[in-house]
Amino acid sequence: MLQPGLQIKDLRCRVAGNEILKGIDLTVEPRRVHALMGPNGSGKSTLAFSLTGHPQYDVTGRVELDGQDLLALPPDKRARAGLFLSFQYPAAIPGVKVANFLHAARQAERPGDLPPAKFRALLLEKMEQLGIDPSFMGRYLNDGFSGGEKKRLEMLQLAVLAPKYAILDETDSGLDIDALKAVGSSIAALRASDEGVNTGFLIITHYPRILQYVIPDVVHVMIDGRIVKTGGVDLAHRIEREGYDELRARAIA
Repeated sequence: MLQPGLQIKDLRCRVAGNEILKGIDLTVEPRRVHALMGPNGSGKSTLAFSLTGHPQYDVTGRVELDGQDLLALPPDKRARAGLFLSFQYPAAIPGVKVANFLHAARQAERPGDLPPAKFRALLLEKMEQLGIDPSFMGRYLNDGFSGGEKKRLEMLQLAVLAPKYAILDETDSGLDIDALKAVGSSIAALRASDEGVNTGFLIITHYPRILQYVIPDVVHVMIDGRIVKTGGVDLAHRIEREGYDELRARAIA
């Protein structure tokens, strides 16, 4: 019987000949939230792009998504298998309306599962759930959006696609406190929703402030391409008080 989960075993990654990931072991289970913390340059975003299929990354090891060999799939099929990545810096695409983009994304992953009228109803329902103004549907994708609007739009994408596993890469980057609260509330709402209840989350962050609004089940600390510490939410509180210096010194020793 297959073990559900996003299971990462001895994952290694080289970029331009440099070894960035040095043997990552991590399992993200359905319905649970894992936080991956670490100082800048520790390899957190490299892990995210390795999992989603960056073409310039040389990746070895094994990754299974509910028993399926993820590394054997091209990026688009990894998304169809149920993997979602929220980018640290979402791109703007002038001329492409939000509603059209979301409909195309849903169709790419689940062809024909919702006729247009039902998709529109789903979209309006999720926007109301996340507190997003319906006028977003007519705007061009991230064009002229504030940082907070971009991140809330990604939360809307997450709600519409309802993936099995969601990787949120530095979702709190550059957000003011009000936008951070809104994103945290959005993630909490998705966890409580009927479609999002089974989603496993890997939240990648440098600072622990987003974890005030999204309480993780497990916290991991990555330093120099390795996970050096795993614990509960108290580990995030300790890092907030003390920083990474002690853990970095132990990892180097």
